[in-house]
Amino acid sequence: MIDVLDVHTHTIASGHAYNTMNEMIAAAKSKGLKLYGIADHAPSMPGSCHNFHFMNLHAVHRDAYGIDLVLGVELNILDYSGSTDLPGHILEELDFAVASLHNPCIKPGTVEQNTSAIVGAIRNPNVVIIGHPDNPRYPVDFDTIANEAAQHNVLLEINNQSYREDGYRAGSRANAKLMLEACKKYGTHVIMSSDAHVDTDVGNHLRSMTVLEENNFPEELVVNSDPQKFYVHLKF
Repeated sequence: MIDVLDVHTHTIASGHAYNTMNEMIAAAKSKGLKLYGIADHAPSMPGSCHNFHFMNLHAVHRDAYGIDLVLGVELNILDYSGSTDLPGHILEELDFAVASLHNPCIKPGTVEQNTSAIVGAIRNPNVVIIGHPDNPRYPVDFDTIANEAAQHNVLLEINNQSYREDGYRAGSRANAKLMLEACKKYGTHVIMSSDAHVDTDVGNHLRSMTVLEENNFPEELVVNSDPQKFYVHLKF
């Protein structure tokens, strides 16, 4: 499987990651990626940065590093309506947004509540990716989510960190099977992400690839093979 991009990664601005922007970009270049993205955690995540960090990302020259660079945010979904923690006028200035359910920001609800939360985020015109939607802590209706994502041109994430057997989201692999079956049914595109919080993890999608291969997922529905396949999902 061709894999030349990684856009869901974190820097020290997230509060619990360990490298600077320059160090993470250098790692992406050294690994031969064609497109690299940073999506630091939005302010509701404990220890993360202020709104001002995201408001000032226009100061970073996207063409100054010798690699295609996109800068965005990993939003926290805050309620079962899908509200998130950056206002629209800031999101509109970013390249992309991931939206995710995180325990410090929203308690797991029922299947119906969790599904409603993700559907609300999918319908946010600034959201491009739903982060780790197969997290077993937040059971959801994958048919509903895959259908909504396909209709709104939103990507569902195959998050490499989720498939660690000793990880925080252990059990995601079984849910991924259900999610990928729904994605096949509705023609929903997915994206592999490292969710790297340290430079050595940039571009690491080995577990994600295994999950896709185990489920015979069609490569044409995976956007990682070409930056242009990702760009068509952006809102600008």
